[in-house]
Amino acid sequence: MRVVSVISTKGGVGKTTTAANLGGFVADAGLRVLLVDLDVQPTLSSYFTLAEQAPGGIYELLACNERRIEHLVSHTAIRNLDLVLSNDSRGQLNTLLLHAADGRLRLRHLLSVFQHHYDLMLVDTQGARSVLLEAAVLASDFALSPVTPEILAARELHRGTLQLLQDVAPFRQWGITPPILHLLLNRVPAVSTSARLIQQALRQIYQTEPGVAVLATGIPAIEAYPRAASLGQPVHRVEPRRPSGRAAPAAMDTVRALACELFPQWREQFAQVPARGGTTVRRSDGHA
Repeated sequence: MRVVSVISTKGGVGKTTTAANLGGFVADAGLRVLLVDLDVQPTLSSYFTLAEQAPGGIYELLACNERRIEHLVSHTAIRNLDLVLSNDSRGQLNTLLLHAADGRLRLRHLLSVFQHHYDLMLVDTQGARSVLLEAAVLASDFALSPVTPEILAARELHRGTLQLLQDVAPFRQWGITPPILHLLLNRVPAVSTSARLIQQALRQIYQTEPGVAVLATGIPAIEAYPRAASLGQPVHRVEPRRPSGRAAPAAMDTVRALACELFPQWREQFAQVPARGGTTVRRSDGHA
């Protein structure tokens, strides 16, 4: 099972949208995907319709050491796409993990609960520095950070997210290597001189930075993404083809390119996702 944390210490950069759309596409490719919502504002938990809701969620996993998967994992209406709900409405987990001896490593130690059930785990995180964010990073094979092409977002990336990775570096003495950070340029305007300059600057700055990679794929600022969120669908299903007269590629093509860049081992499966998107939904009994 590959574990990817979607992180940024800046809010509003598109972490939840990225996790939902990437997870939905990989699930439509036939791979088993688990979304984990670590944000105290549970946007990912309400993104997709649930076919079956588990009695517990992330609180029971991290605070109560619950290991029964049927008590932790809810099933979305999309086949192969499951979810561990955020149910820490009072924000108690950060305090609990802060004072626990294994706090920053607890999620990592509990991955075995899901290991044989899923091919991919995507962890959505809060847009602020926290113990939960550090726990997600230390549990990950690599981290994915959306960055909007704005000067304030670029500054916060350097001051916040990159500093976070430096701060968890001492865990190397326990054999835990901080994950590679993949930067995803998000909401890129079709025509914007300042945005283009910031894109170029980010690529130049980090092309030789150890532990940081700027992805070749960028997410354009198109209407399909908020429309997909309002419909509770992955964006590749909502826009499988590029509308006539628009320069930006279809959402389907962009998400497929992103998935192939992040997970080249599954390229063949990604190529099989139909142009009209998968429409199979799960019945309430959990079957297609």
